[in-house]
Amino acid sequence: MPDGTTPLLLRQDSAAGITRLTLNRPGSRNSLSFAMMGAVLDALRAIAEESSVRVVVLAAAGPVFCAGHDLREITAHRADPDGGRGFFDTAMTRCATLMQAIVALPQPVIAEVQGVATAAGCQLVATCDLAVASDQARFCTPGVDIGLFCSTPAVALSRAVAAKPAMEMLLTGEMIGAAEAQRIGLVNRVVPSADLQPTTESLAARIASRSAHTIRIGKAAFHHQRGLPLETAYAHAAAVMTENLMAEDAAEGIGAFLSKRQPVWRDR
Repeated sequence: MPDGTTPLLLRQDSAAGITRLTLNRPGSRNSLSFAMMGAVLDALRAIAEESSVRVVVLAAAGPVFCAGHDLREITAHRADPDGGRGFFDTAMTRCATLMQAIVALPQPVIAEVQGVATAAGCQLVATCDLAVASDQARFCTPGVDIGLFCSTPAVALSRAVAAKPAMEMLLTGEMIGAAEAQRIGLVNRVVPSADLQPTTESLAARIASRSAHTIRIGKAAFHHQRGLPLETAYAHAAAVMTENLMAEDAAEGIGAFLSKRQPVWRDR
């Protein structure tokens, strides 16, 4: 914790099943210290087991969304007997585990980006299922500026946007604005700062109103098929759809559509 009492991560739950997680190190630009990554991981692991949570919003306190890894923490570990190698390896592994936990989480995760997202902070945005950004938000992967190529952010970035825009960000380290981030597919929506939270909450509420069982099936299938060859991807998706059709909510949803009424989800 920054001062021994202030939590690194704030959690707020709504009756609609929307959980807001807020990175809470504004004085350190919400950098992903080892402890911060652990706090987010712990929260995600808990949420994964909570059927009452239907959507997660990942936000941040202060003017910066996330400045990436904590470079002061990294530099301090250069004084370790091994020059920091052990800590660097452990920290990068924890970061990879965090990003994969977001992808593996049954519930969709929406990044709400109010300010700058750099390096691993940009990676965090790219990893989330959806992203809504303020028109003041900016993004970059500036590792090349300090002799450190953003190789791990590249994993998420290259899966969120096309190869050439991703490589341009990685090779130049240049900052891009919210409109450009939307154009290349890094974020879904760009809105005025005053509309950021209402827009994110509205999007989250729309998703939360759907069958949670269906959303969980769909998110898992989407991420799984992306790494498969076309024929295998279709075979997997077909099998998933067959199982989905057997679900109670699918029968209810189709029946409601045919009867021109609102469905009543049982989330199973």
